[in-house]
Amino acid sequence: MTTSPNSPDAGWVLEASVRAAPAADPCWNEQLDSLRSVAQYDGKTQTWCARLGVLDLAGLQKLQILFDAARTYGTEVRLAPAPVPAAWNGRVFTDPELNVVLAAQADQGRALGQLPLA
Repeated sequence: MTTSPNSPDAGWVLEASVRAAPAADPCWNEQLDSLRSVAQYDGKTQTWCARLGVLDLAGLQKLQILFDAARTYGTEVRLAPAPVPAAWNGRVFTDPELNVVLAAQADQGRALGQLPLA
């Protein structure tokens, strides 16, 4: 079954938004190597992003690397549920109540009576 990203049945992912902490060269490079192993860098926002669709062993290891970077280097890590990205082909979290909240958030700014894009 295929669902729209705005559908209450679409599921969600846990998104980590990560900002590297300033550091001298050796620590800076270690920090970036650590982040690079689990996240992708976005040059526009100058942040790293990691997404998890399930908290299995690999997901927990990814979170542990992010939290270790925060503890060791002062890296800022923020976690938030997010709608499933269009290109996502992995497993997703499902919680009907949270799915409804995320669908409503994704629909903000839509004019009254305007249908969401499929």
